[in-house]
Amino acid sequence: MAGAGAGAGAIAALLRAAHVPPAPRARSIRGLAVARGLPPLVRATAAAIAPSSFCPYLPRLSSARSFSSSTSCSAGASLGGAVSTSPSEQEKQRQQSELIFLGTGTSEGIPRVSCLTNPSKTCTVCTKAAEPGNRNRRRNTSILLRHATPSGTANILIDAGKFFYHSALQWFPAYGLRTIDAVIITHSHADAIGGLDCLRDWTNNVQPTIPIYVAERDYEVMKMTHYYLIDTSVVIPGAAVSALQFNIIKEEPFTVHNLEVIPLPVWHGQGYRSLGFRFGRVCYISDVSDIPKETYKLLEDCELLIMDALRPDRSSSTHFGLPRALEEVRKIKPKKTLFTGMMHLMDHEKVNNELAKLMETEGLDIQLSYDGLRVPVWL
Repeated sequence: MAGAGAGAGAIAALLRAAHVPPAPRARSIRGLAVARGLPPLVRATAAAIAPSSFCPYLPRLSSARSFSSSTSCSAGASLGGAVSTSPSEQEKQRQQSELIFLGTGTSEGIPRVSCLTNPSKTCTVCTKAAEPGNRNRRRNTSILLRHATPSGTANILIDAGKFFYHSALQWFPAYGLRTIDAVIITHSHADAIGGLDCLRDWTNNVQPTIPIYVAERDYEVMKMTHYYLIDTSVVIPGAAVSALQFNIIKEEPFTVHNLEVIPLPVWHGQGYRSLGFRFGRVCYISDVSDIPKETYKLLEDCELLIMDALRPDRSSSTHFGLPRALEEVRKIKPKKTLFTGMMHLMDHEKVNNELAKLMETEGLDIQLSYDGLRVPVWL
């Protein structure tokens, strides 16, 4: 495919221009419950993701920020421009929800302190990221689904990593968020669970408890990393820690606030299992190095794909790089794709300019996400 080769070559050239050296290869006290599954995942797939006539999102991204029509990475340009048709009658009957990207970066965040303190000042992305409002500024990967139902709105958070407090500090007031009605965990690395202790502000001052949905293997890790949140008998009397209710999930559909959530099992390094999640026709996979064959069936008819893309030139042992991520997009065939989990080699504007060319050459609608991005969805 000539267009594919040209696009990948142009994107890979961004790394060479940056003069970056190669990298080395690298049963709860608070009411533990098992999330009651529907039938096993593979048997449930046909009913759970059967094709339908509705589109689960608006083609235009919205944000509290103002966008210039001349900016190449503006909201309208990044996902195909202005809406040309009104929602269908079926769409209108559904409640409009919203995805909010709380973080789109790596575990260490962007900018790196080491880059900002380097006398040579050779990292242009981190230098840009230090500027207020720059889209290269990225915190730990996380999204919040503001799920609208006839009975009200539920704020469902996916992952609370090391920088969760800073993300919440910026985006919760800006977007009128207050409660956290559930947290779903993808895996048990620090950039996904390091902020669980910060949830004490909510359970002390906003709401009595927060349900956490987590796989058994990751719950076992939390027993070590956050033992005092699991076994609160060790907490000093009078100390106020996060009041969490842990719910064990399996690799089969479960329900959170009347929303069916389908786990998308993937590999995040050799032998390390992580979960993506599907709700409606939106698929979210934040940490992935390989996709098992059986998971592809769960990605069929995906309308909006949000997927890991760490760096422009190659994959690492634990994350897709841009070339592999593009291969997967071509295989999964979503209508629109937003990449997440980018490191400091990914310049937001430059990479987006190259990705925009794929629309012309292959008809692929792909852009990088950014912290604070809001995407309307119908579920």
